[in-house]
Order: sequence, then structure tokens, then C-alpha cells
Amino acid sequence: MRKISIILTLIIISLSASARQFTDRNLIKNRYTFEQVKEALVMNQKWVPYPAYSDRAGWNKLMGEYKSDIIKNGEKYLNYEWKVVPATAYLAYEQDGNRGIMEGPLGANNQAIASLFAAELAEGNGRFIPQIINGMYHACEMTSWALSAHLAGLSFCRRSLPEKGDNTLELTQGGMSQMFSWIMYYLHDEFDKIQPEFSKRFAAEIKYRELDSYLERDDFWWMGLGENFNKRMLNNWTPWCTANALLSFMLMENDRDRLAQAVWKGIQSVDQYMNCVQGDGGIEEGPSYWGHAPGKLYDYLNALSMITGGKITIFDEKQVKDMGEYIVRSYVGDGWVVNFADASARGGGLGDLIYRYGKAVNSDLMMGYATYLKDRNPNYRISAGLDVSRFLESLSYDNEYRNSTCPYEASNYTWYPETEFHYMSNAEGVFVAARGGFNDESHNHNDIGSVNLYYDNLPVLIDAGVGTYTRQTFSSERYSIWTMQSLYHNVPEINGVAQKDGEQYRASECISTPKSFSVNIAGAYPAEAKVQKWVRSYTMNGATVKVTDKFSLSEASAPNTLNFMTWGDVDTSVPGIITVKVQGRTMEMKYDKNTFSADTEVIKLKDGNLSHVWGDEICRISLKSAKLQKSGTYSITITKK
Repeated sequence: MRKISIILTLIIISLSASARQFTDRNLIKNRYTFEQVKEALVMNQKWVPYPAYSDRAGWNKLMGEYKSDIIKNGEKYLNYEWKVVPATAYLAYEQDGNRGIMEGPLGANNQAIASLFAAELAEGNGRFIPQIINGMYHACEMTSWALSAHLAGLSFCRRSLPEKGDNTLELTQGGMSQMFSWIMYYLHDEFDKIQPEFSKRFAAEIKYRELDSYLERDDFWWMGLGENFNKRMLNNWTPWCTANALLSFMLMENDRDRLAQAVWKGIQSVDQYMNCVQGDGGIEEGPSYWGHAPGKLYDYLNALSMITGGKITIFDEKQVKDMGEYIVRSYVGDGWVVNFADASARGGGLGDLIYRYGKAVNSDLMMGYATYLKDRNPNYRISAGLDVSRFLESLSYDNEYRNSTCPYEASNYTWYPETEFHYMSNAEGVFVAARGGFNDESHNHNDIGSVNLYYDNLPVLIDAGVGTYTRQTFSSERYSIWTMQSLYHNVPEINGVAQKDGEQYRASECISTPKSFSVNIAGAYPAEAKVQKWVRSYTMNGATVKVTDKFSLSEASAPNTLNFMTWGDVDTSVPGIITVKVQGRTMEMKYDKNTFSADTEVIKLKDGNLSHVWGDEICRISLKSAKLQKSGTYSITITKK
């Protein structure tokens, strides 16, 4: 059963032009001074809440039922051949946009190290240590730990091939620094028994590649600092990279002054990220990014609390709680989620992470949802990966999470007035997600006014999502990709013109109620569309959803087309009625046969990221207006049979 849950007020009208609003909340800096932070620091790794390496009883308890599996997984890598990332693999990103050829071998090496390390913690007799040393030593011989795609945008030379001495700080590099820091904390004494040079080398590499570079530079955009700070740029990278940096310092730095400097720098970055995220808690990057955005914010805040003995915390801030609950409110059911932007339509989030976050912010909604995810997945297992901190925290909370019985009651209405996301559902099994916003959001698609429609937890009107990331995805060619274009979203083509990307292309006049949503999307189109006003609205009445377009044009120069993306079997043979059959369910879309002609385009999905969700193909339904008119009203009704 769903309950009404409304962000801020019952009915909110957003009459101002929509855009990301940067607000100097500075949630951490406004509560704590640098001196307070420095004084609160817990030095010499006394903050670590996990067993010592030699505490076999402690590790047996922490590993619990996972111990045998973790050891067996580590054993797979005892004879692992460490993979080389050749120069040509880096260059491939520039030559044809291929990221995987470089990321694949590096990722395989990192997974091997993570699995070996977890196995050594579980077993504790040194059997895995030689291979851990081999893997770390191999990594230390690399010019950079950064990915080719990120080097091309962040390095001094702006090329995908790393240059010696250019320590680019990014996601994977930071993850390796965190993992190696944990390994050094637990195993440096064991390394010294074999050869002291290993610990010296590993510590020096972490200092050179992460710690010193982090303190010395503020030019990386994700830091939100210095002359390169762009208020529209900050996204999941900021809490993710900052969490990795903070944990590396916490584990490797025992000089209070340097540690305080690093912690305070991270506070400034995370404050800027929170300033950039809308205050209503909506995550414009979508549910697929929740674990890397709010989820990483939680990881960061949890680490900040650890290193300060619980004295520096903002888990009681409403924005932090709202950002956490976004993952719950965006869940439709049966593994389907609302997927605006680059998000996938399948998912739901990491249940144990959601549980920990929910407990920290005192959210029964999050803990109940996490319990629901746990009960849906009885085969859930904890496994090691690059993010060692999450692995250890998952183990620490496992018994509590597995025994949780918090009830889950989904919300049937949520409105994010700043992000302009609208969700509504009813007892007849209808779920409608619609949006306003603007066309320069993080991981943006040109989709202002679009809708996702679900019947009985099954998507009918869909957002295809995004294919495998390539160089093109995050370049000036982004909107040449069909999945990014408004022509392949559930919005109109006005006067033969599609929506345009850019901050100035935005929605206005959003009106949200528990049973309806409307938005003026005229501002999302360029001047050649000649649109003065175009109000797209969605009204829910029982099992029927009505889509209405009321418009005014300065000139009618080409037919308008209403595009709708769907999947399954589509039948347009009966004028005025389109039948859509999806996995045993049948929906009807009714339109005025005198106003529109219906056409369909079958889109074959060759990209695995898309076909994994939708199968081999999806379909675009296009309703083309039969006459030119400067003003009028279109009406489409959709219902399940």
C-alpha cells in the first residue's frame, strides 16, 4: 500500500524558470570551525572499528557465514596472471572512443587484489600475502591509476595516455588509493617480515599519487574549489572522490596538521556539492547513480564521523535525509525504478547501504525499503570489491540488516519542487513519473515534460536509458546519440523541431497535485520551433491516464508529432486505438483519428546496457497531426484492459 508523501506542501506551483539553484547552505562549515574539526580528530587509526589483523576471533565473528566463500573466492587468484594495460589501450579512447579495452584489465587486477585481501583478512595465515604484494607492486609500476577516459578530461595534457608526474585524481585512482591504504593498515607488518621495502614503496606511492596531490591541487572540477569551480558541474564525483581521499588520509596520515588540512578541504568540497544539489533532495542523475551520489555522501559523512569520534556530523540535516529517501520514492516495484537522465530502468539500490543510511538519518522509510529489498533477494551475499570501506561496513551491519523487520509502505505521491520530479500512483496499479527541470542537468537527456508510465509495476511508456559509455557520451557529440534526444522520449516534436540541450532550455509553470501534473515545456525548444506556450499535462483517474497538450504557436510551419516510447507488441491497425501488449498485460492508447495518423518505428537494441533491460527491441509510437494549426488542444488517453 502506498501513502501520500509530499515534499514541502500538498500542492506546489513552480512558476519561476527552472534551473539548478546554487544555495550557500554550507551545512558542515556553518556548524563547525576548522579548529573544532582539528581538535576532534582521532589520531593514529584509533578510530578503526574493525578487528586487528591478529584478532582471529574478531574476524571469524565479523565474516560470519561469508568466511568460507570469501576464502574460496580469494583462492581463485592465487595463480592470477597480472594483466598489463598497454599504451595502445589508453590510446584507443582517443582513436575510437573505446573505454573498455583499458578499463577491463585494470578492473580485473583490482578485483583480484580486493578478493585476495578479503581472503587474507578472513583466514589470517599469510597464504594470500605474496599475491597481494605482486598485485600492488604491479600497480605501482603503472604511470597512472586513472582511467583513460578521465585522463582525457582531467590531466594536464588532456590526452588519454598518462604522462609521468601528472597525478590525475579521479574515481578509480581514488578507489585504488583507498584499497591500498586499507591493505597497508592491516598488512604492513606482514609485508615487513618478507621485505621492508614493500611497505616503504607502497606508502610512498599512496603519498605521491593521492595524499600530496590532494593537498597541493585544487584545480580538479570535482573539488568545487578555486578558479575552476563551476556551480553547474558538481555531481556524484565530488562525494565519491572526496570519500576516497578522506579514507586514504585517515589510514595513512598521522600528522595532525596535514590530516586536519585534508579533512577541512574535503568538508569544503562536500559542502559545495550539497550547495549544488537541489535542497528538496531530488537526484537529477537518477536512481542508478544514487549509490554513487547520496550513497557516497553517506560513506563520506560516516568516515568524517569516525575520524572525529562522532563530533562532526550532519546526519540530522533534512537535506541529507531527503537525498537518502530519493532512492525509495523513485522505486516503482518488481525491480523497476523511475529512470530519468542516464539511469537504468532496472535496479532498486543496495539494500544494506540503504539500511545503514536510513539508520543514520533516522528514516523508517529507508530502513523499511531496505528490509523489503532484503526479503526480495534471499540469496543476497556480501562480496569484496575495490571499495573496501563499504565491504567492511556491510560485514559490520550484516546481522542487524538480515534480522531487520521494518515494514515498508511506499508513497503514492511525491513532489520535488526544486528538481521538479513528480511521482503519483493509485490502488489501480498506475504509477506516473513526470518531470520539469532543464536541459543541462547532470547526465542530462533532452526530456523536459517527459513521462514514465507503469501499470502493475510494469513500464509501458518508457525512457530507454543510456547505452555503454564511450568518448562520444561525454563530448560535444552527446546529443547525436539517439537515447539523449527528445525525439526518443515521451515529448512532442513542435513544428518539426526537437528540444535543445543547454541551461536556457527549461520548463516553467509546473503544477503538481496527488492526481495530476502539468508543465509549460515551450522553453525547452529553440526559437525555430516558434512555440509561445505548450502545456503538457498528465491526469490520473483510476486505471486511466490522460495526456493533454494545450499549445499556442506564433506560426504553424510543420506538423506537430507526439512521440511515445514503449516496448512489447504494438498494434496500430485500428485507427484511433493503439494496443500495446507487454509481458501478458494489454494497454490501449486512444487518440482522435481525425487529428492524428499513427506510425511506429522499431528500434533494434544492439547495446548490451539497453538490451539487458528491454530485450532485443523497443518501439517509438509517433502521432503526427493531420493539419497545421497555431493553437489547439490534443488529448490522448491510456488505460489497461
